[in-house]
Amino acid sequence: MSKPLAERLRPRTLDEYVGQDHLVGPNGIIRRMIEAGRPASMILWGPPGVGKTTLAQIIARSLRAPFYTLSAVNCGVKEVRDVIERARSGREQPLFDSVTPILFIDEIHRFSKSQQDSLLAAVETGTIVLIGATTENPSFEVIRPLLSRCQVYVLKSFGKDDLLRLLDRALTGDVELKERHITVGETQALLRYSGGDARKLLNILELVVNSFGPNAEACITDAAVEACLQQNPAAYDKGGEMHYDIISAYIKSLRGSDPDAALYWLARMIEGGEDPVFIARRLLIAAAEDVGLANPNALLLANAAFDAVTKIGWPEARIPLAEATVYVAASPKSNSAYMGINDAVRLVRQTGNLPVPLHLRNAPTQLMAELGYGEDYKYAHDYAGHFVRQQYLPEGQDGARFWHPQPNHQEQMLAARMSALWGERYASPESTMPSDAPGGQEVGK
Repeated sequence: MSKPLAERLRPRTLDEYVGQDHLVGPNGIIRRMIEAGRPASMILWGPPGVGKTTLAQIIARSLRAPFYTLSAVNCGVKEVRDVIERARSGREQPLFDSVTPILFIDEIHRFSKSQQDSLLAAVETGTIVLIGATTENPSFEVIRPLLSRCQVYVLKSFGKDDLLRLLDRALTGDVELKERHITVGETQALLRYSGGDARKLLNILELVVNSFGPNAEACITDAAVEACLQQNPAAYDKGGEMHYDIISAYIKSLRGSDPDAALYWLARMIEGGEDPVFIARRLLIAAAEDVGLANPNALLLANAAFDAVTKIGWPEARIPLAEATVYVAASPKSNSAYMGINDAVRLVRQTGNLPVPLHLRNAPTQLMAELGYGEDYKYAHDYAGHFVRQQYLPEGQDGARFWHPQPNHQEQMLAARMSALWGERYASPESTMPSDAPGGQEVGK
């Protein structure tokens, strides 16, 4: 039985390898590493079908290094230790003295902490060169001690030119396809459906060619591709890198006041089957962090959407999510509360546990009262306007500013009140009122 096209075309040398020029091109770090004969342990991070496994095999073949492979899907600590022991035993033979064995672990992000721990000593002592492949962000999925012993190299999705090169190589270099006298009329659908995944491109090509029958000449057209595939499932991995990329684009579109872009990324998550509660949670955060005091109603609407989503789920949840998405994106923006708490946390970390002023402390016992707890505290409601000036910050920090009102209508009203109460402490050029002109343009911006 014939091997799949993707396997038949798997490159065996760097010169046959398509894509990832930043790593294997003339000045690429992995090419230089191979040429120097000194490979380092590494994590190859990238989406499916970009050549992670192939690259590991090429490295081992180029260096003539013993090559061991494990899949995190079906092995445990015992299998890892067995392979390391075999690698150690092999190094003791004269034939392998100068060549460090390579251990390739596919889907290393699926390894548990104990499985990853079992690799540390072998990597540290140079018993093996570890090459891990992952579609997930190593910062989240690989333990820090192992990550510190490996270089992380990012492999990119294939661009149009790379995919076309691969298509040409398949049609001109694969014996079985050459016998079919295949012609290419259109490539748009083929490229679109492959989504930057070389393996998927070759699988689709093979599927379309086979749909013409064993003896018929095949012509690759958009219609032929679409007829074979019927639909293009949304590329989305709820636990993977695509998940983080799309939610990042969604949040940045909200922050950037682009409701159309925000709705697009929301639709991508909906079609990908994302958890609606996750989206609602991020929308809540954006309403507080990026809209903030410029329009406090955004947080109320986002919270209402969150509540609605937990009650109704898909597909109806898309409606309150869309309503809140448009409102948050279209609202004026302010991150003054977000920046204020960050500055306060930064001061706390710098100054440590400063004592609470005595007059602000509670005095539930007689001893505490005798020690001055709560003494001279001024109860605000006993004074005109329910306000009286007194020190609320720790000693030495009086006058510290964390909240800096921004030039939008809502915050300038708050700033005016603070200036009236606290005088110079809140008097600043930031008190300039915003323009009421359409478009939300602000003075000084």
